Amino acid sequence: MGNGIAHVAAQAGKEVRLIDLSGEVLERAVETINRNLDRQLEKQLIDEMQRDSTLARIQTYESLEAGVEDVELVVEAVPEVTTLKYSIFEELDRVTGSRTILASNTSSISITEIAARTQRPEQVIGMHFMNPVPVMTLVEVIRGLATSDETIKVTLGLTQELGKTPVEVSDFPGFVSNRVLMPMINEAIFALMEGVATPEAIDAVMKLGMNHPMGPLELADLIGLDTCLNILEVLNSGLGSDRYRPCPLLRKYVAAGWLGRKTSRGFYEYP
Repeated sequence: MGNGIAHVAAQAGKEVRLIDLSGEVLERAVETINRNLDRQLEKQLIDEMQRDSTLARIQTYESLEAGVEDVELVVEAVPEVTTLKYSIFEELDRVTGSRTILASNTSSISITEIAARTQRPEQVIGMHFMNPVPVMTLVEVIRGLATSDETIKVTLGLTQELGKTPVEVSDFPGFVSNRVLMPMINEAIFALMEGVATPEAIDAVMKLGMNHPMGPLELADLIGLDTCLNILEVLNSGLGSDRYRPCPLLRKYVAAGWLGRKTSRGFYEYP
């Protein structure tokens, strides 16, 4: 998600700093951005000058403190692990300027609780991009309990500058997108576990019968099964309902390291 957000921001004319603790991860991220820009070039969505200028606007850093110096807005896109996000925001609060807006790409974790780890809760907001970021237009903009109107205004404006469509939602577990999507994915996994149908058949029913562009199991593999599990845990805990209980088969796949496309195996294999 991080490289996709960097891609669309740089393509919109923003100076971007892409930060990770690993130089190898940063190198792969820039390679991915380059490949995606080349695809846009092949489809004549951009020209060579636009491709080159987009890449030129992206700088990479292995230090959080150096990377966020003097920036106007930070978008955090670390894995969907609550404690990790809390620690990142505590550090961001310490190393960024007092006027910097701190946004999270979280897909389920409370913005209010993230903001409470900082001394600037009014400047903390959710920007939940959809995957793949360069293709999908929606951004859920999540207002925490203390998020100011000015922060909302700036974030909505930036989202539109990036060529995306912002939809403002309130801070509840899973927001709108994953509160609706994850129970569907979870039920598809239950159907697979109970032998109702094969993965291919389950996905075919949803694509051909419900006109979904991807089946729920294909989509889970794209999102990452570990991410799906983390989101369902947040929903189950935050909303206190058994309907969000993660399917045991999902837990088993995650325990086995079958996380979807990123590990070459999930509900499907990706050689």
